[in-house]
Amino acid sequence: MQISKQKEGNVLVVKVAGRVDAATSKALETEMLPPIDNGEHKILVDCSNLEYISSAGLRIFLMAAKKLKMARGKIVLCSMLPPIKTMFEIAGFSAAFPIFNTMEEGEKELRKK
Repeated sequence: MQISKQKEGNVLVVKVAGRVDAATSKALETEMLPPIDNGEHKILVDCSNLEYISSAGLRIFLMAAKKLKMARGKIVLCSMLPPIKTMFEIAGFSAAFPIFNTMEEGEKELRKK
């Protein structure tokens, strides 16, 4: 798994590539949660190169969403490959997260507030 982060205005863009499973989910947690504790309130996760996500990975996204909700922030996911989107739907997470087809759509959603 590879993770990169960059600021675009007031949005933190997190790009996740490869596999997020029990072996790699801790690294995702280490990259996603501390920025929220440090004041990031708008996070866009680019999933265009995410090949696989297990329940351990889904849990990290849920933890980030809960932290952001408490901080009156928001997380948006975008550019999911069909198998990843299906995984989110099966887990019931598609109702919990705004999911957009493109980064531009996700950024537009985050800039509303």
